[in-house]
Amino acid sequence: MHNMLHLLGIARKAGRLEAGEEPVAAAARSRQAKLIAVASDAAENSVRRASHFAQGGNVPWVRVPFGKAELGAAVGRSSCAMLALTDVGLAGAFADKLAALDPVRYAALKETLSAQAQKRLQRQREQRSHEKNLQRGKRKPWAPPAAPKPARSAQREHPPEAAKRKRRPQPPSKRPGPRGIVTIKKKAP
Repeated sequence: MHNMLHLLGIARKAGRLEAGEEPVAAAARSRQAKLIAVASDAAENSVRRASHFAQGGNVPWVRVPFGKAELGAAVGRSSCAMLALTDVGLAGAFADKLAALDPVRYAALKETLSAQAQKRLQRQREQRSHEKNLQRGKRKPWAPPAAPKPARSAQREHPPEAAKRKRRPQPPSKRPGPRGIVTIKKKAP
């Protein structure tokens, strides 16, 4: 078994692979798919649908140099015409292995997925660092206080007659009385 097919088996066991037309379509619509792979001997209708799914989900798609039987054997089926990898790291590794086979055809795919994988790894590192800082009780580094606000300009000052008038103090608000009919019961002697 080729090591790319072995990688697909690992992705399936990890739950990061969708095989078949409907699961691939659902993964692409929900933007969980990171790469759609189509078998080399898949029907033109399947290829057209895979490209449509990829376009709708803004996902790269590629025809792999393996047939439906080989892809199916890798993912535990009798045959598989289309599959989607939902993990960007696994998709990047798969694209690297494809680029090793045919660098001219798969180089752009490799670069795109490698960049996405690097971004995701950086975000994971930042998240872990943030969680560690929270556990240790670290705060953001100290920053000097902001500069005081400038005084009001002369144009915005109140006119002198407005200064003479003083606001009357507001009376304390009264509690609202009961609404509706009030009945008072007398105590029995």
